[in-house]
Amino acid sequence: MKPRVLPLFTLVCAIGMLITSCNKLDLVPTNDLTADKVYTTAASYKQSLAKVYGAFALTGNASVGQPDIPVEIIKDEGNSDFLRLYWNLQELTTDEAVWSWQNDAGIQGLHEMTWSSINSIINGLYYRSFFQITLCNDFINQSSDDNLSKRGITGADADQVRRFKAEARFIRAYQYAVLMDIYGNPPLVTETTEIGGKDLPKQIARKDLFAYVESELKAIENDLAAPKANEYGRADRAASWALLSRIYLNAEVYTGTARYTDAITYCNKITAAGYTLHGNYRELTIADNHLNTDENIFTINYDGTNTQNFGGTTYLMHGPAHVPAEVSGSNGDWGGLRITQQFVNLFADKTGATDTRAQFYMSGQNLEVNDLYTSNDGYSSTKFRNKTRSGGPAPHQDVAKDFSDIDFPLFRLGETYLTYAEAVLRGGSGGSLTQALTYINQLRTRAYNGSVAGNITSSALTTDFILDERGRELWYEAIRRTDLIRFGKFTTAAYLWAWKGGVKNGAAVNSKYNLYPLPPTDLSANPNLRQNTGY
Repeated sequence: MKPRVLPLFTLVCAIGMLITSCNKLDLVPTNDLTADKVYTTAASYKQSLAKVYGAFALTGNASVGQPDIPVEIIKDEGNSDFLRLYWNLQELTTDEAVWSWQNDAGIQGLHEMTWSSINSIINGLYYRSFFQITLCNDFINQSSDDNLSKRGITGADADQVRRFKAEARFIRAYQYAVLMDIYGNPPLVTETTEIGGKDLPKQIARKDLFAYVESELKAIENDLAAPKANEYGRADRAASWALLSRIYLNAEVYTGTARYTDAITYCNKITAAGYTLHGNYRELTIADNHLNTDENIFTINYDGTNTQNFGGTTYLMHGPAHVPAEVSGSNGDWGGLRITQQFVNLFADKTGATDTRAQFYMSGQNLEVNDLYTSNDGYSSTKFRNKTRSGGPAPHQDVAKDFSDIDFPLFRLGETYLTYAEAVLRGGSGGSLTQALTYINQLRTRAYNGSVAGNITSSALTTDFILDERGRELWYEAIRRTDLIRFGKFTTAAYLWAWKGGVKNGAAVNSKYNLYPLPPTDLSANPNLRQNTGY
């Protein structure tokens, strides 16, 4: 059956009617499963919260316990996973990644920066983000004090549900931060938005969405668990601080006003909370990286048995071209992902013997990407490996070795150190160049296996160095596009890489590509929306 694409308004209305009782009509769903029967105890609220979190890692809607209403089910359902969609838009459009299969839906035109508004990956992320926002909105509504009182949930149980509510608000804020970064001016739908009738979701300006995300994160700060006090994989205060530090670092792009001092403030909160760098860089993205609670702040959790789909870190494990199965910990590669020579050349020693962050598979691969869609052109990644730190199999390895156990770090301390250093260099107060240099050299000492041979002096600590160091430290962690935009190097001629602009040696492109277009289906369904400039 041909996949259906639902505009946001239709999606919101349909899910809203199916998971909540209608505000204006006294109707009972035919399956007799109403909210008052689902939300009866703190334990049942926790089960529903698990569905909210599950939308990060699972594909489709039925897979997270919701009605079978597709969000953006692309030809390969694995491509409807949030992380695969987000990763593709953040990485395939940059120097860090190319994909071999140009006939895959939405691929052609991403790396070349020639995409249009009719692109299933661009549209898919939009709907996937709003799907999770819709789940969050419903959970937040069901967790209101009125509903808790009506359902007889009081005392410690009510306090627990309020914490769950704060976590749902964090996830919603995170997804709106994604939409703000990717699309700029999406519609805003919250728990108070009227569903149905003549009131369609209103579009929000990027700077106003920034203020909304900021206010939400500040409002829930004291309602979230203290840093490291929540269950692994669930949001705590440090997660909200990490998201705040990230949006403050990019505030000038989003709003026109720099907020580097605020970025430093929230980096300081994280470093004061007891996080430390994990000792071995190559253990950050392997099958037992759930043990890295020293550095991990917030992760999307994947499990080879219980979260099976061909997106997420399964994509990052299988995708790299020609990496042997015994290296990746899978049953073989897809011949897809490779890396441009410009990014690889950020490492003087590409073997990884010097800087362990260089995790490239080179055997049979050409350094130069002479043909964008030839799987041997460009080195491949071995960064995401489905093996434990002892070299053993993944803890929940499926028998066929199809799926990954690797958790994806949305936020970790390494990024915090880099954010702090950049914010200081850009003039933010509340930090120091001495501390910035210390943080950078701590990252480099770890990368160099405890050696100070890679440490730099203060004269080398420049913003351009920080961009390169962010590349070396955070590559394949879905941040590169955002970084290049902040540095003015994404669409301009200031930095060129292979096949940027569809040219072998790279070329500048129209600045409109700093934002992705809104889906035409939503524009036609909602006259309140206006397309981004140039599309």
